[in-house]
Amino acid sequence: MFAASLAANFFSALSGGGAGLIQFPVLIFLGLPFGVALATHKIASVALGLGATLRHLKESHLERRFSLIILGAGLPGVILGALTILHVPERAATLALGVLTLGLGLYSVFKSSLGMTYQPRNRQGIALAGGMAGLFFVGFLNGSITSGTGLFLTLWLIRWFGLDYTRAVAYTLILCGLVWNATGALVLGVIGTVAWSWMPVLLAGSILGGYLGSHLAIRKGNLWIKRSFETVTILIGLKLILG
Repeated sequence: MFAASLAANFFSALSGGGAGLIQFPVLIFLGLPFGVALATHKIASVALGLGATLRHLKESHLERRFSLIILGAGLPGVILGALTILHVPERAATLALGVLTLGLGLYSVFKSSLGMTYQPRNRQGIALAGGMAGLFFVGFLNGSITSGTGLFLTLWLIRWFGLDYTRAVAYTLILCGLVWNATGALVLGVIGTVAWSWMPVLLAGSILGGYLGSHLAIRKGNLWIKRSFETVTILIGLKLILG
């Protein structure tokens, strides 16, 4: 369980999402029911944000106003998603997410310049409102579906707001990994059941994996993160589609 958590969160911190690709299925494989595995994974994933934050804050490029925009637009979606997921047919949601995730990876592959330079845009007026609507939708996915939704935020920050991969991953891991996931974990912890006895091992793997993955991402830069993002999204998409 520790090895799975460490690997999942290492690659998630490196690529900007995707811890659920390994960690969530492992919890189900080890015997937890879907709802219990969902709540347990969501709480453990908060530690990924903590581990990543410890590393990214040393060289953080986060802007306070933009961070508040991401939190303000995304958190209502997270809460709504967490409240509805236990009532959604699991296979339908998983298949839809798989198609979307695979599309993200392929889009990045064929857009060779995507996320390679920092060109901030769409921070005012109608363009900002459109961006916030996208953040709300990504927040809903984050609250409801476990596998790879941080990848959606990473790509949205790049495509709509003009961030490069390094900055986008930092925002994703700190704001989504820590704050969004903590909100979703709180809701699921209240309305669902958590396997608390499994938590110490999962938390240890999440914190260490998040820190190490973030450290490697910062050292290697945009191109390395872009290739990691593409690899993880394509693998997640295929796994979700094929089951």
